[in-house]
Amino acid sequence: MNSKDREIDVLIRARYPIIYIISYEENRVEDAIRTLVNGTKQVQVWSATEPFTTPDGGGRAADPYHRISLDGLTHALDALNYILKKVREESVRTVFVLRDFDPYLDNPVIVRRLRDLAFALKRSYSTLIFLSPLLAVPAHLEKEVVVVDYDLPDLEELRTILEELVRRVSGNPSVHIDLDEPSREALVKAALGLTADEAANVFAKAMVIGNGLEQMDIEVVLSEKKQIIRKTGMLEYYEANERFGNIGGLAQLKDWLGKRNTAFSERAHAFGLPSPRGILLLGVPGCGKSLTAKAIGASWQVPLLRFDVGSVFGKYVGESEANLRRALRAAEAVAPCVLWVDELEKAFASARGDDGGTTLRVVGSLLSWLQDKKAPVFVVGTANNIDMLPPELLRKGRLDEIFFVDLPREAEREDIFSIHLTKRERDPAAFDITRLAQLSEGYSGAEIEQAVIASLYDAFDAERDMTTADIEANLQMMVPLSRTMEEEVAKLRQWAATRARPASVE
Repeated sequence: MNSKDREIDVLIRARYPIIYIISYEENRVEDAIRTLVNGTKQVQVWSATEPFTTPDGGGRAADPYHRISLDGLTHALDALNYILKKVREESVRTVFVLRDFDPYLDNPVIVRRLRDLAFALKRSYSTLIFLSPLLAVPAHLEKEVVVVDYDLPDLEELRTILEELVRRVSGNPSVHIDLDEPSREALVKAALGLTADEAANVFAKAMVIGNGLEQMDIEVVLSEKKQIIRKTGMLEYYEANERFGNIGGLAQLKDWLGKRNTAFSERAHAFGLPSPRGILLLGVPGCGKSLTAKAIGASWQVPLLRFDVGSVFGKYVGESEANLRRALRAAEAVAPCVLWVDELEKAFASARGDDGGTTLRVVGSLLSWLQDKKAPVFVVGTANNIDMLPPELLRKGRLDEIFFVDLPREAEREDIFSIHLTKRERDPAAFDITRLAQLSEGYSGAEIEQAVIASLYDAFDAERDMTTADIEANLQMMVPLSRTMEEEVAKLRQWAATRARPASVE
């Protein structure tokens, strides 16, 4: 019995009137409820397409082809009236499960009937359970309803699913199972974050693709996790194609991240190390903050997810908060992972607007999650403007460290020129890197890259190879951001001098 099953068991035995279980896994939750009551109570299930229509209210239609009214509200009210009638019978001991009832909870008649029902349930031995993937609790019912987020299958449950599948195909000579104990462990861990049905489907998919199961099928399982991310519409899965070697400078930041390279491993856990929580990268635009976030996922060999906070906001009351919970649960589902929140200050800046408090609640929920999260999700926040960030975000406990990413120094600019020339298949030794680094004082890494690209265009147009003089000419024509926004950059540097850790070696 997992922790959530124990919690539901306690709530039922303590005679809580209404329990709201958030889960996509109807069959798994209902099977768990039947196991918990163990015959001491009936379990009756209702849905809009299969209402309480049998004489004993068994939750299934007497005629499987009966006509379902499109007026689902009528069925919903009939179901509540039926439950109220049953619970007033002293001998009834029943757990009533209502599937996907949330769309009806914005109707005042339904809400009033539920309040009546809650009063009656408190004086009975029956329990009402809402089962839905979405949370929608009206304000009138907040004191009557207890919410349970039903966890996804753990390692033991996933292992059982895998073993059952292997057992079923064990007599098939065309299916080859080549899994030693470490391979089985790795395959099961790769499936963490999937529902029971998703795990069973992806194990079967891997078996069909390769006529069996082996360690390489982990990639098939990980591809299923990418589908989870795409379905949210708020998270973007980044392929691991960046490396720290593609970033010039930032030696202290790289060293800090390098020491946490294996922080999610079993060896680190056995040593007593907690999972790292995250970092805030604050600095001048174009100096490598986003590039660093992309490189962390590749270096640590974990999924990199980009979270657009603005995409969570919806037009209906409660929709924004539900979207945020869904996005964060999706990130936890693929953990361990890196969650990259780009331009974090924009989300907090909009919290000052007049939108009925929606943004403030979303931001508050995000801060609470950062404080309380248990899943190994490493958060990388990037920001350019410190004035828009609240002090609650900057304190220790939500994030491990704040790094200030400044304009590159001369030695770092030499590295950046070498990186971008090599990337364009040019030999850095053929260029006067030292002179270019001196001429590019005050330039960001992104501006240096654009100078190299512009020089390539000039050389291509002149039908010759690129030279140091081409890059010099483009540097002289370019006006760097540090000059355009000199006052803002100076203010940012002044703030970070005593409040943030430098990403580069002093």
